[in-house]
Amino acid sequence: MKLPILLVYLTALIVGLSYGMHNPIVPVFSKEIIGASYFELGIIGLTNFLPYMFIPLFVGILLDKFNNGLLLSAGIALNTASIYLLSISQSVPEIAFFRALTGMAHAFFWPPCERIISQVEDPENRVKSIARFMGFFVGGLMIGPLIGTFLLENLDVTYRILFQYSTYAIAIAIITSLLLSKYGKTTQHSTIAFGSIKQMTKFPVIVIMLIFCSTAFGTFLTIYPAFMNDRSISESNIELLFFIFGISRLATLAFVGPLQRRTFHSLIATILSIAAGMLVVFYSFTFEMFTIAMLIMGFGFTIYFPLTFEIIMRKSQKKFSGGLIGAYEATFGIGWAAGPLFAGIVAEAFGKDTPYLGFFVIGIIVTLILVLNRKKLQIQWNQNL
Repeated sequence: MKLPILLVYLTALIVGLSYGMHNPIVPVFSKEIIGASYFELGIIGLTNFLPYMFIPLFVGILLDKFNNGLLLSAGIALNTASIYLLSISQSVPEIAFFRALTGMAHAFFWPPCERIISQVEDPENRVKSIARFMGFFVGGLMIGPLIGTFLLENLDVTYRILFQYSTYAIAIAIITSLLLSKYGKTTQHSTIAFGSIKQMTKFPVIVIMLIFCSTAFGTFLTIYPAFMNDRSISESNIELLFFIFGISRLATLAFVGPLQRRTFHSLIATILSIAAGMLVVFYSFTFEMFTIAMLIMGFGFTIYFPLTFEIIMRKSQKKFSGGLIGAYEATFGIGWAAGPLFAGIVAEAFGKDTPYLGFFVIGIIVTLILVLNRKKLQIQWNQNL
């Protein structure tokens, strides 16, 4: 394995570990300790992901101009600060602001890693390398909740102390990211991201799919843990459920190769699994039912990323590679920001479980859009779907 690829994987593992330790607890902390309502949880989720609607475009330009390893290091340093600040927050506006910093920092994590992999790896191995990168990140997300559960249950750690432990964990990734600066030099010199945005408009159906998946995922990350808590799932069991979710995601990544050969059917399965998982959530009141939902959604929230990334990168001009990655990630930001706001408003107005029924219905509609556009997509992607 190439050394820069290994360093990217190690960085992803450490960052995922930190995220897994504290992210599932943030909505519970906000609701139980700070007293946030579901609408305010939606606002916190919105501010968390709002920067990701715009910052990746800016980062995409920087990827074509500056050392990608140094950009990655700057993002992790900002992430370290934002998580520590979360541990001393005292109000909803403070949490919202610190989560916005986290969203900004994340925009400096994913795109540089993707760009380094794309530059170092051969095109025929790119999907597998991106999938492995995601696998290491997911592995961290899977192990992190177990560590969080152990700290909460056995060491009598408070939420705030747990956030501080997460800070120490992610700080280690600064070392590995700095080592990547040797391999993060770029020879591209794009000036604006408009060309990259234009490239993204060539994939309207994929964009619709990405927005649906990211909207559901944004809700899953920022609202869903509080919903589980309201249905009598303890904090430690919430962490355990996210561990189960991680197992499902890792198992899914093991089948990236076969799924890539049936791209269209895999994308349909992705949307339907998210929709079905949301429907199970709507009817869930026990740990066992939430486990089923986690296992189903683990597939959907995993496989769409490497498949859509490869479709877009393969059919796009090389000169837009850095900016295109930024535009691609910004598409996620639109959904991640819209999802929590949508779910928070709907939960306050129609009931805490209503957003999940809504995602089921929207998922069916998006599935129909893909099915009706299959022939067009087959010609556009120019591969055996």
